Amino acid sequence: MEAFGKPGIPPTWASSAKDWIGTALGRSRVWYTLGRGIVNEVYWPATGRPQMRDLGFIVAKRGFWAEVKRVNRYRLEATPLFPTVRVVHEGEEYRLTLELVPDPQRDVLLIGYTLEGEGFRLYPLLAPHLGGTGYGNTAWVKEGALLAATGSEALALLGPFLRGSAGYVGFSDGWQDFAQNGAMTWTFARAADGNVALMGELEGKKGVMALAFATTPEGALTLGRSALGEGLETIQEKASATWSEIASPQFPGEDEELLREAQVSYHVLKVHEDRTYPGALVASLSVPWGNTRDDPGGYHLVWSRDLVEVAFAYLALGQFAETRGILTYLAAVQAEDGHWAQNFYPDGRAYWQGVQMDEAALPVLLALKFRELGQLSPNGPLRQMVRRAVGFLAREGPVSPQDRWEESPGLSPFTLAVSVAALSGAALYGFLQGEEAEYALSLSDCWNVRIEEWGYVKGSGLDRAVGVEGHYVRLSPSGPLGPRGRVQVANRAGVAVDVAELLGLEFLWLVRLGLPRPQDPRIVSTLALVDRHLRVDLPTGIFYRRYPEDGYGEHGDGSAFDGTGQGRAWPLLTGERGMYALLSGEDPCPYLRSMARGTGRGRLIPEQVWDADPIPEKGLLPGRPTGSAQPLLWAHAEYLKLYTAYHQRTGPVERLGRVMERYERGSSPQVRHWRREVPVLRLSPTERLLVECRKPFRLHLGWEGWKDPEDVEAEPLPFGLYGVLLDLEDHSEVNFTFFYPDENRWEGRDYQVRRG
Repeated sequence: MEAFGKPGIPPTWASSAKDWIGTALGRSRVWYTLGRGIVNEVYWPATGRPQMRDLGFIVAKRGFWAEVKRVNRYRLEATPLFPTVRVVHEGEEYRLTLELVPDPQRDVLLIGYTLEGEGFRLYPLLAPHLGGTGYGNTAWVKEGALLAATGSEALALLGPFLRGSAGYVGFSDGWQDFAQNGAMTWTFARAADGNVALMGELEGKKGVMALAFATTPEGALTLGRSALGEGLETIQEKASATWSEIASPQFPGEDEELLREAQVSYHVLKVHEDRTYPGALVASLSVPWGNTRDDPGGYHLVWSRDLVEVAFAYLALGQFAETRGILTYLAAVQAEDGHWAQNFYPDGRAYWQGVQMDEAALPVLLALKFRELGQLSPNGPLRQMVRRAVGFLAREGPVSPQDRWEESPGLSPFTLAVSVAALSGAALYGFLQGEEAEYALSLSDCWNVRIEEWGYVKGSGLDRAVGVEGHYVRLSPSGPLGPRGRVQVANRAGVAVDVAELLGLEFLWLVRLGLPRPQDPRIVSTLALVDRHLRVDLPTGIFYRRYPEDGYGEHGDGSAFDGTGQGRAWPLLTGERGMYALLSGEDPCPYLRSMARGTGRGRLIPEQVWDADPIPEKGLLPGRPTGSAQPLLWAHAEYLKLYTAYHQRTGPVERLGRVMERYERGSSPQVRHWRREVPVLRLSPTERLLVECRKPFRLHLGWEGWKDPEDVEAEPLPFGLYGVLLDLEDHSEVNFTFFYPDENRWEGRDYQVRRG
């Protein structure tokens, strides 16, 4: 009998708050997540492909039923670097124990169950989201198995089922059956082409189920039956053996709380490694606020920034093979012009279409650090990746179409810091030679000395209130007048903030990469403002918000982010603040401890923690995870980098020795690079002016108000640029405009640069 209902009801994902994540390694291509004590998204055949919303359980006897995730009384027994996890649910007169064991040889997750309690029976509830969405799925019951399929993707849940039912979510699914009838009364054989759900009644109180994935329903049945035939204990032994073979680092330190979090963080990184596309790690096996919408992307996408953060964590732990794998993967998915897509599926297909300059600079820093450690030759296969990325930075910078939070265009201290380090480092470590190396060093010297001009304000109301001279801003629009104007806040319609009030922790990366010293007065004064306005002291520790008026987070009433909201505190920023503490001689342990405590039951570090009054009915408690991504690989990587730097008495792993040496001693530019987005208004007597453009041009110029006019053809520069180099010598002012021969048109605007 066909199920009744509407097949098109909008589907959602499970909550992003995870208790634990796991995989078997080996040949298996299944990744599972746990949240609220049940199985949430399961990913197959790659980390970028979630195939189900959740697999939950109803326990029932005559006159009573309960869904265990709603009861929400459970404990988690999980061990880092171990594939098996046990969950124990306890309610009125019952106890349900679940044991999850991924099969290292098959695309199967085994689930052992034991139900205690007189008269109780167990009913699994399965919500398929095959094909990465809840739309267009078909579910049916056949031969003691619950099956679902769409296109070439299928799953099967096998076990000792007495009966089963397939229905439409919200109409004829198993939960609705219990809600309306207090028992399982429906046994619909099929629900086609919609947002579907499956339920079955299990025979007995102890047994094993197999959740299997394949390209056909028959294949899923075959894999599931094979795994059940081999047995839970045998597969558990094999899965444990695959994890014992990985090269696990020996973490220093004796503080059990901090050590445990380091082990969990390493576990999280290893679980996220994709086996279909080695070297790919998605940002998180989660969908932020996924229980409120159907998002085919979520965070199960690769961001080159997050991926490099993970690679640096591996590098800090001496995991060179993992780092090399990430570098070669990055080279494989790089665009021809040298940048990386804003984010992309593990197979390399772009998802969002934004451009962030830091996502081009960070892979370069990773390659350069690998070179500094003697693990990479500048003349090897990855040289082309570095040259392409440096070319993109040189050609398109310094203004980024998006900042590191993927929101606003402009000049950011974070993006500038990594760009300067990448440009200069590529030359200093031999990846660039000749004219390319000379040009990259000249450009990086110029950008470095202009960071204060572009992003440091003095005498603002914020400065006067604290008694400091000035501070670095988080972001500044490009233009000739420096950090002025207002910036539209993303996720907050109609809200704009004056640039001088736009604080953030981005400036800490200037110190992290060795450009200024930690004691630089501009750094110290900015930190005073950040600690006053962005720091949040919560029951679990010290955390920081991204910037004032942030709109990415739950609303004040705890309702989910829906395109607008209120930004919360980010544990990864606690890690960045802790790294500065380490560099400036402070104790970083309070920051490490805050990150370790701002977690959920499984100690997974979230993207954000709740920083307002508790709302228990929505699971929002001060200093604990919100509905944002959990875990966030970037946060776990930040924890590992700070943990290792503290215990090994080393500096930040991202820092390059030759770059630090160059800028600590104050490398002054000899040439100022003029670009339309960041024009130069004044030169020192010792500097020359290089007028640049991304296409051929003729410079029509004159002196001191257009005296002695002349035309100069631009010459090709490295990386596809064109320029005219001017020496003002005895002149006090140069005036110029552009003519573009290929387009036969004038710029239509005059410019001037003064000397002295």
